[in-house]
Amino acid sequence: MAAAGGGAGRMEGHAMIHVCPLSKLEQTVSRTGAGRLVTLLSADTDMARPASVAERDHLHLRMNDIAELRDGLTLPGEAHVRRLLDFASGWDRARPMVIHCYAGVSRSPAAAYIVAVALNPALNEAELAAMLRWLSPSATPNSRLIAVADALLGREGRMIAAIKGIGRGADAFEGEVFELDPFG
Repeated sequence: MAAAGGGAGRMEGHAMIHVCPLSKLEQTVSRTGAGRLVTLLSADTDMARPASVAERDHLHLRMNDIAELRDGLTLPGEAHVRRLLDFASGWDRARPMVIHCYAGVSRSPAAAYIVAVALNPALNEAELAAMLRWLSPSATPNSRLIAVADALLGREGRMIAAIKGIGRGADAFEGEVFELDPFG
């Protein structure tokens, strides 16, 4: 189901989902040979798309890392998750996908979890969440993204319960770079 951080990311026909913070984006894309990129950043955070990723292969979702509506901030919503699911469904898996947010702790682990469940509906939500925790002790997937995806994917609360079940991750300035294999 999943593999830990370092290994080869260029396996033919079996591409991984790599998760990283913004500070490790360039090196993660370079190391993995990623062909697709998902960015989840607030509107006021700038980033440069790595040159090796074509503009059409980059999904940039602008949202804040919040779970409840707050003045002046963008709550992750259905439109964000629908765009993520559409982008993921168009992934041919010929090359890896990198998903990142600012710290690699909340939005990007949530998005990787969502993409894995969407691409492989047979995955057990709780087992996948436990694997996510093992791969990234600091991951605290954004509960709002998970709840919206749970509803859109018809998972009847299982995604929400699974992520709630792993609890809050360890305190960290940045999350670990890790890879998730929804097909292995």
